[in-house]
Amino acid sequence: MKSKINREYVLRLLERLLLTPSPSGYCHPIMKVVAEEAGRLGLSVSYTNKGGGVITVPGRQEGRVVGLSGHVDTLGAMVRSIKKDGALRFTSVGGFMMGAVENEYCLVHTRDGRVYEGTILTTKPSVHVYPDARELKREEAVMEIRLDERVSSEEEVKQLGIGVGDFISFDPRTRFLSSGYIKSRHLDDKAGVAALFGMLELLRRENIAPAYSLKLFISTYEEVGHGAAYLPPEIDELLAVDMGAMGEDLSCAEHDVSICAKDSSGPYDYHMTTKLIELAKRDGLGYAVDIYPQYGSDASAALRGGSNIRAALIGPGVHASHGMERTHGDALWNTIALLTAYVTET
Repeated sequence: MKSKINREYVLRLLERLLLTPSPSGYCHPIMKVVAEEAGRLGLSVSYTNKGGGVITVPGRQEGRVVGLSGHVDTLGAMVRSIKKDGALRFTSVGGFMMGAVENEYCLVHTRDGRVYEGTILTTKPSVHVYPDARELKREEAVMEIRLDERVSSEEEVKQLGIGVGDFISFDPRTRFLSSGYIKSRHLDDKAGVAALFGMLELLRRENIAPAYSLKLFISTYEEVGHGAAYLPPEIDELLAVDMGAMGEDLSCAEHDVSICAKDSSGPYDYHMTTKLIELAKRDGLGYAVDIYPQYGSDASAALRGGSNIRAALIGPGVHASHGMERTHGDALWNTIALLTAYVTET
């Protein structure tokens, strides 16, 4: 199936997803993108009360409903307070190192729809001025946003319509390189969502029906832990598609599809995981089996939320997760091929 993947389609959609701001809790703009893309494939999206989307694809036979999940929400921040000099103090949305966003460009999204640019800095941003600028511990209390507006007071900032609780998105700095590498913030999990749509596009174009009915669940609160805590009750098993982590004691690479055997929620379903490994071997896919003790997924949230499901987790290998992330097109193609094999033969 790998040879039949519409790679241009996947990369074009991935770029659109990456360039659409969507910190957890501020996902209505990107869910419009998801709905538009589903419509182009002849599919529709229904919504949960939390704003997640469900796309249903009929299967060849009855007996069970297979759930697939990916999340469009990303790391970000919110305005915590406005300082007297016009800078913004912020609070994190999702778990990231402060050093990973220092000197990053960002957008502030007001409640009335206005958008302002800014830069994330420490309160001691210059070595020419502050002798301890290098040693300053990077933590929320010493971080702020310098607005690219002519403001020097709290009142002037408020006059722009900016207030406490406004969302802040980070510049993704997306690059698609001729070497096949893709580097950008928020590949976690927009690369996974692009892979899901790459599978859908392949099935529709080749007129292939999945073995059983599919429910694709696009979640909007994964980065804060409760994305798929609620699932449509008819789902019998859930295959979460999220990024594969890389680093010390892990075998996953940026060209692989990761198959996670265990994360912070415990072991994933034995039979689903075994089937995924067997399919990856059979089809000659680049894959790795790893354990992620610092990691949670939509499948983790669903299990902890009490869903009566079997669950497994796969996704494209991503380096420097929750930082300046990078993957390779090969990881996407391997993920799409494994997804397609699983849903058509499971």
